Amino acid sequence: MTNDFKRHRRLRQTPSIRSMIRETHLNPEDFIFPLFVIEGAKDNNDVRSMPGVYQVAYDNLKEEIDEIVGLGLTSVIVFGVPEEKDPYGKEAYHDHGIVQESIRFIKEYAPELTVVADTCLCQYTDHGHCGVIRDGVIENDMSLELLAKTAVTQAKAGADIIAPSNMMDGFVAYIRKALDEEGYPNIPIMSYAVKYASAFYGPFRDAAHSAPQFGDRKAYQMDPANRLEAKREVASDLEEGADFLIVKPALSYLDIMRETRDNSNVPIVAYNVSGEYSMIKAAAKEGWVDEKAIVTEKLLSMKRAGADLIVTYHAKDMARWLKES
Repeated sequence: MTNDFKRHRRLRQTPSIRSMIRETHLNPEDFIFPLFVIEGAKDNNDVRSMPGVYQVAYDNLKEEIDEIVGLGLTSVIVFGVPEEKDPYGKEAYHDHGIVQESIRFIKEYAPELTVVADTCLCQYTDHGHCGVIRDGVIENDMSLELLAKTAVTQAKAGADIIAPSNMMDGFVAYIRKALDEEGYPNIPIMSYAVKYASAFYGPFRDAAHSAPQFGDRKAYQMDPANRLEAKREVASDLEEGADFLIVKPALSYLDIMRETRDNSNVPIVAYNVSGEYSMIKAAAKEGWVDEKAIVTEKLLSMKRAGADLIVTYHAKDMARWLKES
């Protein structure tokens, strides 16, 4: 019998050895919890397509933040669900819009919590697109002006990080210039640098009331078939001053995440999107998968692929499981 082969199983024999050499770890501070705040509601609303996710009434923010902080989570990304919409998304950049008021409350009540502001127009426009429409086309440069105004009001409200998600050309440069000119040079930009026109976004549109009322977003979000295009988007955003880079969605684009990590030295953020969340919730409800095991494996795959942070609706559950382990 020969013995000239490698015995890799030596390092897999016991739980303690496996733990000792584990390369990738999950911690509560890795997660950014998406928070939907709805204007004009007295009670939280269930998001039917996303079990365990709610549109939180502004008056209930205290209880929500208490739970988030109590679980050891350290950051949230705030989305607004306004009462009124119009062609230009005016509530997105109103000084007292639902996102701005929510940011003020959170930073006053729990100043240790890092608050990321989603900067887009789609929840606020009556047509559901991420910019201004002219002759049936999303007008890129006119949209940039409104997005910059939105970012400035969010920074003024106390946001720690601005996260523009609109995929207009030049949005990082335009927002960086506006923040600097208005006295916010130290507010970082977490760019949705790589955002595909994905079928995995459906449940989010229930939560944010942001479904486009006509057409789709393929003229500004990326083709899922393209890899090199992602490299061009990343290069542009870094040149324009992005401080973080988001890859969205995460699970079906781990190859893109790894390439983004290998070709940049800023923090990489995985967005574990609503469809990825809801599929697991549905399968777990039927008993087809072990929810804790599959969520843990999924989030580990994102960190292993290069993510430093993960935006995930699983954040609360994962924080509980980590406390138990």
